[in-house]
Amino acid sequence: MHEEKTVSYTSQNTYYTLNKLTEKTTKIWLVCHGIGYLSPYFLEHFKKLDPERNYIIAPQAPSKYYQDKRYKYIGASWFTRLNTEMETHNVVRYLDEVYKNEIKERNNKIEFIAMGYSQGVSAITRWLANSKISCDHLIIHSGSVPEEFNESSFAKMDSTKITLLYGIDDPYISEKKIENQLSYLQSVFKKEINLIPFNGVHEVHEESLIALSE
Repeated sequence: MHEEKTVSYTSQNTYYTLNKLTEKTTKIWLVCHGIGYLSPYFLEHFKKLDPERNYIIAPQAPSKYYQDKRYKYIGASWFTRLNTEMETHNVVRYLDEVYKNEIKERNNKIEFIAMGYSQGVSAITRWLANSKISCDHLIIHSGSVPEEFNESSFAKMDSTKITLLYGIDDPYISEKKIENQLSYLQSVFKKEINLIPFNGVHEVHEESLIALSE
């Protein structure tokens, strides 16, 4: 009979940034991509934001895999249903280090925006719930917040603005699912949720990101 065991070790991971952090910067974004993405390609969706005012940080999901039988295209995933608690712990520690490296000493006049797209919603919300970090604005884009939180999970985020952004033709999101997600978000965040539907499918909606950046 096999036996599962666990070992701890030091690991490394990359992340990518877009634009420069200067005295003109007014917003710092930490954005977690969806399943199948690599972070440099995810950053392409943010190139239309004002480069002088917006500094974008895109962490990289740690689990990479080949997406085709030709072993040409590489994607990545934040979690699976296997050992999710352990993977969450690892992702939280990784995002903490990215934050320390990039954002910890930020000017308080700079707005900190945390955004998750699709599976990245699980990554960004699990990080915020399990770390000591808060943000000024949380954007939940075309994904679901895991149903593992309660009203104390985000108590430190009482002044955080919450936006739910989704495509009205997204095949993964029904009207009933939005209703349930909205009710759940209101129960854990204890505040009104800014709802932004857009005409589109399961895609990063660049026009909405531009509007939110302004």
